[in-house]
Amino acid sequence: MTQDRPAWARRITMEREARGWNKPQFIEALRAHSDTELPGKSSMLRRVHAWESGESCPDDFYKPLIAKTFGTVTAAIWPVAGSRDSDAELVAGTGMDTLEILTRLRSSAIDTATLEGLRITVDRLCCEYPHMPAEGLLVEGRSWLRRITALLNRQMTLKQHQELLAMASWLAALVGCVEYDTTNRAAAEATRLAALSLAEESGNNEVMAWAHEMRAWFSLTRGDYRGVLAAAETGVAVAPNSKAAVQLYAQQAKAWARIGDRRQVEVALDQGRALLERLPHPENLDNHFAVDPAKWDFYSMDCYRILGGVQGAGSAENKLAESYAKEVIRMGTDAGGLERSPMRNAEARVTLGVIAARQGDLEQAVSYGHRALSGDRQSLPSLLMVSRELGAIIRDRYASNPEANEYLSRLRQLRNSIT
Repeated sequence: MTQDRPAWARRITMEREARGWNKPQFIEALRAHSDTELPGKSSMLRRVHAWESGESCPDDFYKPLIAKTFGTVTAAIWPVAGSRDSDAELVAGTGMDTLEILTRLRSSAIDTATLEGLRITVDRLCCEYPHMPAEGLLVEGRSWLRRITALLNRQMTLKQHQELLAMASWLAALVGCVEYDTTNRAAAEATRLAALSLAEESGNNEVMAWAHEMRAWFSLTRGDYRGVLAAAETGVAVAPNSKAAVQLYAQQAKAWARIGDRRQVEVALDQGRALLERLPHPENLDNHFAVDPAKWDFYSMDCYRILGGVQGAGSAENKLAESYAKEVIRMGTDAGGLERSPMRNAEARVTLGVIAARQGDLEQAVSYGHRALSGDRQSLPSLLMVSRELGAIIRDRYASNPEANEYLSRLRQLRNSIT
């Protein structure tokens, strides 16, 4: 088949082949996941051939069925076109720039326009997370957080007070994430608790759940896998039908993978996938607290990379991890080669490096490893966590190789710089 097929057609073939299924086996898997009876074998074979060749696109019945069979969500294979508002458009939405917002904040009264300007500012900062240098985002995020919390002492209506509390809780959650990215663990935990407190005061269950998700993430990178499970359970109970709950299920799956419980990995992934499939598509994919369907491939990639460590190099788990990693990079890079999701892409490259190392290709493994460490925007605890996996394989198998030692030395330098 040619490579000029639609991306969704290539994805169907990739997912099927990664599982070692021929087309009849794929059809049987579709039947097993379908709540209604499917057409006969010859009819389904024609459909599958047409899908994989790109001659016809599955309809609205088959799209979610195919996604469910592959353990992902519909929009991960068939993305929904979303708008990416520019700063100019955001400013135009309120008719105010930053200077005017600040001027209004100094006045004695808080009006609707000022609150709208603050909401847009908080949203803009949340959208800067993947791209803006961490130190710059910290400075701006902390500055706006101080301004918003200072307003809480003014006289205002109860509704305005709750809105400001909610905005402050979102901003505190963002600042806490960036603090943890830069390995300021003490500050990150303090800010996470502040976000939780603000969210509780405002009655914002979504931010409360995200605060527990942050705890799960912090625990995962420290190797406290039971702590991940406890945080995830608490967060899901707070907001069971939220975007945060999707990510909490993903953190559960990651922890179970590292504990070595394959069954619980599959349960957690399926719970998160099913919830994500039910949720509306995010209005703004750039927002750090949006859980877009493409992110589910990222979660699955991590789990199957870990599970592949106890299987052979050619196992289905390793093939799936490789396939997901390539899909993460494809979805996280625009047509001009600009990376929209540099931190996800970095972990995907580490995954490709791990697979290459398991297959005996040291040169490729080291190349992926170096590139993953070279990005400008990094979440250092997460990147170091997955890079250690690659480092362990290289150290065990290729310790006498100069290229291997060069990468291991670079990894040690990174570890020493953040401990």
